[in-house]
Amino acid sequence: MALTAPAESQKTLLSVAEKDLAIARNHATTRGLAQALSIQTLEKALEDIRARRHDAMVERDGVQSELSRAESDVSLVDARIAKDSERLSQTSSAKDAQGLEHELESLAARKSDLEDIELAIMERLEEASAALASLEEQLASAEGALSEARAQEKAQSEEIAATTAQLTQEREKLVDSVPADLVELYERQRERYGIGASHLRAGISSASGVALTESDLQKIRETPEDTVVLCPDSNAILVRTAESGL
Repeated sequence: MALTAPAESQKTLLSVAEKDLAIARNHATTRGLAQALSIQTLEKALEDIRARRHDAMVERDGVQSELSRAESDVSLVDARIAKDSERLSQTSSAKDAQGLEHELESLAARKSDLEDIELAIMERLEEASAALASLEEQLASAEGALSEARAQEKAQSEEIAATTAQLTQEREKLVDSVPADLVELYERQRERYGIGASHLRAGISSASGVALTESDLQKIRETPEDTVVLCPDSNAILVRTAESGL
């Protein structure tokens, strides 16, 4: 036996369907917020900068260690020069003095070489420190961009959630005004086919966008307005109104 329901109740299903569509769009928008705000791209960029900063820190620390060793080598040579100079000033042996002078010359040459090495390392350290400072700035900028995007996602999600809650309340009021068996059919068709109610307008089903055949339209014309009919294309409840063109 065909289901019957007042024509007005059937028309109400179109409003319910509109609410369901709006709610579904809100859910889709919420799911797509992260992508729309490029959050994953920002996260990946931040991860890349952090990795490069780590490498830069290792590089800077390594050069700093080289500089410390070079400075230590210079200090050792300075200490040896000071010691030999003191010995030279105190010796009365020409042979010892000649040996000390030769060693001091060698130490001076060694110190000059070490200072050249030290200078080169200091230049490398300056470059490494500048590279690290640049990455620190990039990191701060990337963290700020990601934080802003996440804040926008949160704010927009909350706004959409509030709108969805309002739509849900409005939907519940509409559903409460419709006979339970009609609602049950609507929900069943919506679950199976994606759309529960379709407006027949000018002979075209809004759910499928397809014009009904003349034979289908004739059957509908012959069906009482309180008898529920299904769209032959979408299987949604086909709602007839003054715009249906029957």
